[in-house]
Amino acid sequence: MSTTPTETRPKKDRTHYLYIAVIAAVVLGILVGLIAPSFAVELKPIGTAFVNLIKMMIQPIIFCTLVIGVGSVASAAKVGKVGGLALIYFIVMSTVALTIGMIVGNIIDPGTGLQLSSDASGAGQEAASEGHASTTDFLLSIIPTSLFSALTSGVVLQTLLVALLVGFALQRMGESGKPILNAITAIQNLIFRVLAMIMWAAPVGAFGAIAGVVGETGIDALKSLAVIMIAFYVTCAIFVFGILGALLKLATGVNIFKLLKYLAREFLLILSTSSSESALPRLIAKMEHAGVEKATVGVVVPTGYSFNLDGTAIYLTMASIFIADAMGDPLSIGEQIGLLLFMMIASKGAAGVTGAGLATLAGGLQSHRPEMVDGVGLIVGIDRFMSEARALTNFAGNSVATVLVGHWTRTIDHGRLDRVLDGQDPFDETTMVDDHAAPPAAETDKARV
Repeated sequence: MSTTPTETRPKKDRTHYLYIAVIAAVVLGILVGLIAPSFAVELKPIGTAFVNLIKMMIQPIIFCTLVIGVGSVASAAKVGKVGGLALIYFIVMSTVALTIGMIVGNIIDPGTGLQLSSDASGAGQEAASEGHASTTDFLLSIIPTSLFSALTSGVVLQTLLVALLVGFALQRMGESGKPILNAITAIQNLIFRVLAMIMWAAPVGAFGAIAGVVGETGIDALKSLAVIMIAFYVTCAIFVFGILGALLKLATGVNIFKLLKYLAREFLLILSTSSSESALPRLIAKMEHAGVEKATVGVVVPTGYSFNLDGTAIYLTMASIFIADAMGDPLSIGEQIGLLLFMMIASKGAAGVTGAGLATLAGGLQSHRPEMVDGVGLIVGIDRFMSEARALTNFAGNSVATVLVGHWTRTIDHGRLDRVLDGQDPFDETTMVDDHAAPPAAETDKARV
């Protein structure tokens, strides 16, 4: 009898020490980058290795989540509704982000007075060669070489396609497909366990990533281009807290500060690695824990990582105006609108490119305004610092999108969401598996009726 309190006492969460260590590693990385830049650059592979460890988990997690979600939903039309609504939302919000970037860029005229050097010109041409890709190439790249290569290709949209096909096939199989669903559920639990183990290497990865960036860039580049960088950060903040925050509150009643607080560890991970992909698996797990159905999370989050790039959209508009001003050839409003519409398409076509912001900018200019490509080199020095704002904004946009689409399609448990955001139902950091999984979609639908 006396041992009962000990047995029922919740297990102490020690993972908060991990994120304190990440913060300390970021500070140490900045100091090393400033004091010994040549040594710091050599540490960059450490950060790359950690991000690659996270990336290797992304496709299996997306596959399992989407197959389980779609396979357990009674109607294929329900999944189609989620996907269609998500794509419409992504297009609208990308347009809003592009417009905001254009407005701010015209107000501050950040590039006026800068000079283009031959080194900057060469850097611009190099970035264009990395980022140039046609929409046709992008669409063809969604189809994997084989059914199984979709899990190892590194292309998220290939995984999404195959997972949808397998999920719909399991739907048609009915009862005979349940053993397969149970097996995939067990595999998903194993994958999240492995991910939880990898996360303990986060402080080392954060140290290497930050040290490498600061060592490469230094302070001089920040000083000379501070206006465009600060303006970009402020614009991203206005978009997240003003536009997304207001939309989230009006549509669902959810406070964006509570949602972002719930995802604080993911934002820290992105900030320390400059990669929003490093937090993608955790976003999937946390959105499921917050009460969004698996099928909705499985469709919205991976698709959003390719099509809902709000931070990148703001960057493309502001950077285009900056380059045109710096080269002494300001764009008229009509030219800006034409270029930005083209950029919106180009950003989807280069979604899988590493360092997508700079590569997409250069590739888009190469196709639409080739005389401006040389100017891309003007912002190469600060692109890594701006990439953090891009990644944070993209992540915030996709977390808000998941809640909104879940609300509009009635695939979210608002009571549970409130409890989670209020801290009453904490996320299990040790397993990253939701032990209070939402009932199958058929049961949920009955409950609503």
